Amino acid sequence: MPTWTIDPTHAQVEFAVKHMAISTVRGQFKSFTATGETNDAGMPTALTMEIDAASISTNNEQRDGHLTSPDFFDAANFPKLTFTATKISGSADALTIVGDLTIKGVTKSVTLTGEMASPIKDPWGNQRTSLSAAGKISRGDFGLTWNMALEAGGFLVSDEVKLSIDAQAVAS
Repeated sequence: MPTWTIDPTHAQVEFAVKHMAISTVRGQFKSFTATGETNDAGMPTALTMEIDAASISTNNEQRDGHLTSPDFFDAANFPKLTFTATKISGSADALTIVGDLTIKGVTKSVTLTGEMASPIKDPWGNQRTSLSAAGKISRGDFGLTWNMALEAGGFLVSDEVKLSIDAQAVAS
């Protein structure tokens, strides 16, 4: 069973959330690690990821500071977000990955869907593959409940957060 390590120079961990119910704010985490395993048929059998909470970037320094504060991720006390797959099913072009996501000390089951590329050999002789996966979470489920009511109704930040991971990995 090959073991894979994420190539962070060819990977993105991104999120999107509605702002004031009228627009979408997108961001990413810039620092993360991940490993996985595949079986002889090339299907993933294990996946773990660790994300540095303080590496969040929304292209707005003030907002990023607020996101790393106790109102949201509390990165000083909870420096890592983690994901560990508990069940992987489907086919390479229609994967379902169920796993435990831990944010701010709270662990919840999350389902991601996506696809995995067949391994290839790069020009330097390394085996590579890629995984694309997406899903949605409720930030309130993880204790990320800061918000402000809007005069016209609704809230400043939606509860639903869309997640997207595109990652290339190298066999080790």
